[in-house]
Amino acid sequence: MSRNDTVRAVLRAIETRSQTTRMRYLGAIQKMADASDSDRGQVGCSNLAHAAAGALEDQSKLLTVDTTRPKNLAIVSAYNDMLSAHQPYEIYPDLIKQKARSLGAMAQVAGGVPAMCDGVTQGRPGMELSLLSRDVIAMSTAVALSHNVYDAAVALGICDKIVPGLLMGALSFGHLPTVFIPAGPMQTGTSNESKSQVRKAFAKGEVGRGELLASEAAAYHSPGTCTFYGTANSNQMLLEMMGVQLPGSSFINPGEEIRGLLTDAAVETALRASRGGDQYLPIGLVIDARAIVNAIIGLHATGGSTNHTMHLIAIAQAAGLSVTWDDFGALSKVTPLIARVYPNGSADVNQFHAAGGMGYVMRELLDSGLLLGEALSMTGSTIANSISEPVMTEGSLQWVAPQGTSLDPTILRPVGAPFQETGGLVHLTGNLGEAVIKTSAVDAERHVIEARCMVFDNEDDVKAAFRAGELNRDVVVVVRGQGPRANGMPELHGLTPSLSIIQDQGYRVALVTDGRMSGASGRVPAAIHVSPEAKDGGPLSRIETGDVIRLDATTGELTALVDEETLSARQPAVVNEPQYPAPWGRSLFSTIRHQAGPATLGGGLQLLSES
Repeated sequence: MSRNDTVRAVLRAIETRSQTTRMRYLGAIQKMADASDSDRGQVGCSNLAHAAAGALEDQSKLLTVDTTRPKNLAIVSAYNDMLSAHQPYEIYPDLIKQKARSLGAMAQVAGGVPAMCDGVTQGRPGMELSLLSRDVIAMSTAVALSHNVYDAAVALGICDKIVPGLLMGALSFGHLPTVFIPAGPMQTGTSNESKSQVRKAFAKGEVGRGELLASEAAAYHSPGTCTFYGTANSNQMLLEMMGVQLPGSSFINPGEEIRGLLTDAAVETALRASRGGDQYLPIGLVIDARAIVNAIIGLHATGGSTNHTMHLIAIAQAAGLSVTWDDFGALSKVTPLIARVYPNGSADVNQFHAAGGMGYVMRELLDSGLLLGEALSMTGSTIANSISEPVMTEGSLQWVAPQGTSLDPTILRPVGAPFQETGGLVHLTGNLGEAVIKTSAVDAERHVIEARCMVFDNEDDVKAAFRAGELNRDVVVVVRGQGPRANGMPELHGLTPSLSIIQDQGYRVALVTDGRMSGASGRVPAAIHVSPEAKDGGPLSRIETGDVIRLDATTGELTALVDEETLSARQPAVVNEPQYPAPWGRSLFSTIRHQAGPATLGGGLQLLSES
């Protein structure tokens, strides 16, 4: 079976599995498109007056209700100036409004959504809000769009849970065209590898907090997205793969002149696709099974974040589609790894972009039969016809063919000569349930780990065992009680330096958890998102220290070498409700936590269960 045959088979499987729910979704967005409640010209006079009261110079445009009324663009923003990637968004609403006015239209900030920085909350109480914030962002986006006086929307968001949440919320108003506008990565500072080495030295006690802080500040030094290829930059890749962000726009630094031209172009794109226009293109039609398959292929081909094994499932659900880890696994087997970006290599996203970036990746995938070129793009064309690279010529924006050959083969390679024949993610199954592992950053000789385990109930206990020297051996570290329903499924990225040190000492080490790892993690073999989680009585709840666990990423196996009779006879460990010494806001998320589905179904609210 050819690569394209496999891709088409997965596409058909998703479409068949989702036939009822997708038709229900398409019917729902068509009803919204047809409803008088979504037509500004038909809303009540008092309703419209409220919408226009704060519109200042656009007030008269907004109050126009005849058939020639100007288009109104909703802006949904995740701006705050605590999150470096989102700080540039401070000026975007004014820029968007100016461009809209120049085109005879208008724009309003419809609402803001929360945007937390996982870099700040990593290993802290706030991290337990992180995954659950995705659903809050989706709901906040729906609140913003609920005013129903808009003809299209633009979304301002980049990082971790923010983009998936914005996209899920936009799909709940899927009759509206929606275009995402990026702000770009910060310029390269201290290399990610140097930063990692200082972190390990600090964990060993070889350098102090002053040296560590200086290293971190040199790496994270200015407005813009962090330069490693974690979830934030994986988000940008996915948005381009799915056709809802302009081609080649993701990885241009903030402040570059072309950045402003691309923002203008995004506004033009959204207005061309507006309701009532000649090129009306609702986002609910763009995000279909083809878009999701393309996104998964992009994830594998570039070694993207493991978080998307949940986010893409949740996004698919919002569009009435059912996607499984089996789909990820099947596509991984035929998608080669063609990019090396930290933590899967030494390069950062700026170097990735300079080497050919998204244009090169998408053209390679298309030419090899992996990319579904007939998928739609918000540009009004297909993905195949949209692949291009933006350049500035004499102050104007031009679109040119992407780089045909890699400008740095250590960063980008063709499909015919990849870094790895299969994708960077593997679906694991066995008597411990289901899990995923990111293999693209793990040395091949560590793809199979078999060792006795040590069982922990939290991240802090693992770090304490490390400091006490209790992990200095071949070991599988099991951290349970970290799933969505237990404590919101925090990332356990803080374990990476300690486990890396043990590995560097020559020991065979792996992590098995029902929690998450950061998109920046990967050097240590980690079977993550184990489902069912321990909180729901999953097999991890029956594992005891001393059990031998086998993690085999070559065969897709995650198994406790304990006979089934013994394992079944054990009393499951109780994962209690979190007893916080202080709530730090976490008590407000208890309803979402209690209703969260397993990682296999997105790790949040279940959007396919509604009739």
